[in-house]
Amino acid sequence: MKHLLSVEDLDRDRIVELLDGSEYMSDVLGREIPKVPALRGKTIVSLFYEDSTRTRLSFETAAKRLGADTMTFTAGSSSVKKGESLLDTVKTIESMGIDAMVVRHSAAGAPHRVARWIDASVINAGDGRHEHPTQALLDAFTLRRRRGDVTGARIGIVGDVRNSRVARSGIQCWSRLGAQVTLIGPPTLMPERVDGWPVEVTSDLDDILSELDVVYVLRVQQERIGRALLPSLREYYARWGLSVDRAERLKPDALVMHPGPMIRGSEIATEVVDGPRSLVRDQVANGVAVRMAVLWDLIGSGGMA
Repeated sequence: MKHLLSVEDLDRDRIVELLDGSEYMSDVLGREIPKVPALRGKTIVSLFYEDSTRTRLSFETAAKRLGADTMTFTAGSSSVKKGESLLDTVKTIESMGIDAMVVRHSAAGAPHRVARWIDASVINAGDGRHEHPTQALLDAFTLRRRRGDVTGARIGIVGDVRNSRVARSGIQCWSRLGAQVTLIGPPTLMPERVDGWPVEVTSDLDDILSELDVVYVLRVQQERIGRALLPSLREYYARWGLSVDRAERLKPDALVMHPGPMIRGSEIATEVVDGPRSLVRDQVANGVAVRMAVLWDLIGSGGMA
C-alpha cells in the first residue's frame, strides 16, 4: 500500500494488520524513551488547508516519535494567499525532497488528486465531507482495546452525519470489523441517500439508547448547516444531545466516543465527557500510535507485512 486515501481501499485483514501495528506502536509510546528510529532520514510534510489541532499535532508527533523530519504547511501563511494553485504548492513541496504528505483539504477528493501528482505517499487527513480514514482507524483501535473485539458491537452514530467525513469512514471501518451501525439524528442532518450503506437509520435516540454498546457523538458542524436544517442548538440537545440523564439509561458497560472538537452542553454533557464511560481522551492518545503505524506501513522498510 503506497497511499491511505479511503477506508474503502482496506479490507478487514488490512484493517486488522494496521490495528495490530498500532498495538506495537502503543507499546513504544509507553517506554521511558518513547521513540524508535524507524523512519530516520525520511521527511513527512503536513499540508493543511483547513484548521486542525488533534489531527495535525498527532501526525507530527507520530512522525517525530519514529525519527522522521517534519515540515508543516498551513494555507493561511503561504503563497496560497497570493493565488498559488494546489498543484503548484504540492509540486513545490515535493521538489524539497519528501517521502510522505499528509493532506487535509475542504474539497472532497483533493488527497486523491495529490496522490496522482507526486511520487511520495499521500495520507488523507480529511477531505471535505468525504473521508477521514485515520480517525476511523484510531476509533476502531480505541474500541478494540477497551472491548477486546468490535465484532457484534452495536454502535450508534449520533448527530450531523450528513456533513461528517468521520462518520463515513467510521461506518466502513466498523462494518468491516463486524459491528452493527445505526445512524441517529434529525432527518435534515442525515445523508441524502444511504442506499447500499451497511447501516440502520432512526431519528429517535431515546428509543434505541438502551440497545447501544457505543454512542459515538458527532460535532454539529454549524459552519456547514443552514438555520432551516437546525433551528437551534438548544432544540438539538433536547432531542439528540447525550445528557447525563440519557447516559444513565445506557447499558452498564456502554461506552461514549467523540472525535472532537466538541461543544459541551450542546452535543454532550461535560459530566459524560469526563465520566468513566468516556473514551474521548483515549481516542486522542491512541491517535499517535495509529498514525505511527500508518506512517511505518507506508514508508517504512517494507511495511509491516
